Parts: sequence; structure tokens; C-alpha cells
Amino acid sequence: MAAPTDRPKRFYKAATAAPLEGGYAVLLDGRAPRTPAGARLILPTLALAELIAAEWEAQAPSIDLDRMPATRLAYTALDRIGAARAETVAEVVGYANSDLLCYRAPAPASLTDQQAAAWDPVLDWAREALDLRFIPVTGLMHQAQPPASLDGVAALAGALDDFALAGLTFATVLFGSALLAIAVLRGRLTAQAAFDLSRLDEAFQERQWGVDAEAAARTANHRTEAAMVGAWMAALG
Repeated sequence: MAAPTDRPKRFYKAATAAPLEGGYAVLLDGRAPRTPAGARLILPTLALAELIAAEWEAQAPSIDLDRMPATRLAYTALDRIGAARAETVAEVVGYANSDLLCYRAPAPASLTDQQAAAWDPVLDWAREALDLRFIPVTGLMHQAQPPASLDGVAALAGALDDFALAGLTFATVLFGSALLAIAVLRGRLTAQAAFDLSRLDEAFQERQWGVDAEAAARTANHRTEAAMVGAWMAALG
């Protein structure tokens, strides 16, 4: 992470969003900034451009990309996803094949009951709404999931545009679960609810043993990222 003195100073008076080149651009004093690869920061919806413009507007007195997760995700969508769609889809499928929701603790019963109550409804929804059948297992031994279900995840992810696929992949990695990410994408869960489900085991351990400052800071950062990716998906319409 760059020291504060190494960060570029804010060089613009206002960050706004407006139509440009068939999309919606983030404009800094009327000019669209460029991604690291040189693309203009043009988004597919006004709501997404406004989400990112708000991050730029919040930067003062310097620009801190560490506090601009939507901007970084836009850079990924514009600079990387188009050239690596197959690899990106494969990453989502890989998470689905070892999805967090399918691995249940053998004990204690208080935790296993919480897992079943919290996670089974998502598995049921995936089966009933999307025809994606996933098999839960007790313990950490790998359980290969049905090829038809993995093919279904691949088809779902592959049908997305670059911005939606970037959001889905970001959420999948954040949650450790393709199913939770898909549930947010499809509006079945809010991103905050999905984040809470993703850290059910961690929260259980915190209730048993307490929380240290480093873990609390990490959780707060991840919760901020969950809020961003939820807003990202909502902004895509």
C-alpha cells in the first residue's frame, strides 16, 4: 500500500457521470479518466457510472485507490475480463465445485444446526429456481459436484456481460461461494446477507473465543467490499 505522501493529489474539482460513446462515463471536470490499460472509464449503466463517480468525488486531498473498490472492479471489467472470459468463468466454476455451502462441520451440533438452517435454503433455491443441484458433505473431504450443475454454473456465468461477470467473480471470491454470489446476482439475497452467511463459521468461533483487532478490521473491510459488490450488481439492473 502506498504511503499517503505517494498518492496522487486530487486534481479535479468535481466527479460526475454522464452519457458518452454509447455508455455512461465517469467525468472528472468533464473528462473521462482512463484505466491502467488506457480504456476510458465508460460503464454500461448510469447507475454504475454514478456509483464509481461517487468514489472519485469522495477522494480528498489525495486519491486512494484502496478506498475505491468499485473503480478497481471497473478497471478489471474493462481491462481484463474480455480477454480472459473462459478463465474467469472457470474460476467461478472452480469455486462452485468446492462451494462453501456444501462443507458442513461434523460438530458441535449447535454449529451444524446453524449451517443447515442458514445454508440449506440457498441450496434448495439453486435447485428449484436454477436447476443447480449441489451435494453437501460433512467434513473437509472433497465432494465433487454433479457435472450438470457445474455446466449450469458455467453457462450462467458465460452468458453475463463483462461487467456482470466481473461482479459475480468478485463476489464469488469474497464469499468463497459461487452459489452465494449467484443468489446476490439474481436478487435472492442481499450482498450483506450473503456475506453474513459466508462467515457463519467465523462468527461462531468469535462467539466462542472473542475477536481480535486484526480480525475485526479484516471483517469490516470485507463487509465494505460486500456492500460495494451488492451496489454494483444492483446498478447493472
